[in-house]
Amino acid sequence: MPPSIDSLDLPPFKPRFPWWGADLQTIAVLLTGGRATDLAPHTSERMAFPMADRTGDILLGMLDRPAEPVEGRPLVLLIHGLTGSEDSSYMLNAARHLLDTGYCVLRLNMRGSGPSRPYCREHYHLGRTADFRRVLSQLPEDLTGNGMFAVGYSLGGAMLLKYLGEEGPFSPLRGAATICAPIDLLRTSTHMSRTRNWLYQAYLLNDMKAEALAPGALTSPEERKLIRAARSVREYDDRFISPRYGFRGAEDYYELCSPLTFMPEIRVPTMVIASCDDPWIPVEYYREFNWADNPSLVPLMPPTGGHIGFHAHDSTRPWCDLAVEKFIDRLANMET
Repeated sequence: MPPSIDSLDLPPFKPRFPWWGADLQTIAVLLTGGRATDLAPHTSERMAFPMADRTGDILLGMLDRPAEPVEGRPLVLLIHGLTGSEDSSYMLNAARHLLDTGYCVLRLNMRGSGPSRPYCREHYHLGRTADFRRVLSQLPEDLTGNGMFAVGYSLGGAMLLKYLGEEGPFSPLRGAATICAPIDLLRTSTHMSRTRNWLYQAYLLNDMKAEALAPGALTSPEERKLIRAARSVREYDDRFISPRYGFRGAEDYYELCSPLTFMPEIRVPTMVIASCDDPWIPVEYYREFNWADNPSLVPLMPPTGGHIGFHAHDSTRPWCDLAVEKFIDRLANMET
């Protein structure tokens, strides 16, 4: 059984000036995306994970080791969101927080994202849980001897929930956490298409096109034409991702891969964080889920925080990082 939210003794989340309101909390993440990647005094080293599907693709990750490791602490894998990478600000913030508390961290780049792009002909999408399995299977025992936890952000969190549901009780992970994951893809796509979210959608779509057209990607002239012509994330998924990877269209892709379908089968203790004012993912999708039916899931829905924001008034580190660290620490202590 996972620890309860009350047992974590979390302080209530209160936003920090000037990041008041859902949009400012969200924009703050985007504005800090170009920060320095130096995690000193902690050390980092590159890891490579060849895929087993005969594409020749290689996923890259950055392994961060704490300057003062704490004996017995598990490895924590971080999985970025849509158009993110190992250097996304939320990934670096989480890595710093966990490293400072003695955890070893692996920041994973999904297929064709960030530093993985030159080494991958193919592209990531939410259904590629086989890639994550492949990464887990290649991790050396000296890293996994104390167990593994995984933390997924936004689309990375949705992929993680899908993976956990597919695996049921057979996942090698001891625990997991997701932050602002789109658990209903079709409804999230419709919500993101609203006029008030046009700037967010334009930002994401521009980066998605850049990823798909970057050197290393294998795309036909017709695919490149479709990618450039896409006017929304949904159109990009419908005309490029879906036909390339065996879906009948965006709706088929969203229906088959939505985490809501897989969450009832999760058996690994998993904390699911959602902000009630997330401008990208309405909290109603979370409230409609019957959490009582699956005791392995621990929902945490603070009233504010934006999309992967959680910039708190009493700390320079995101509140969600504290929640994740407390959940992992508490769960590890319960199992010892």
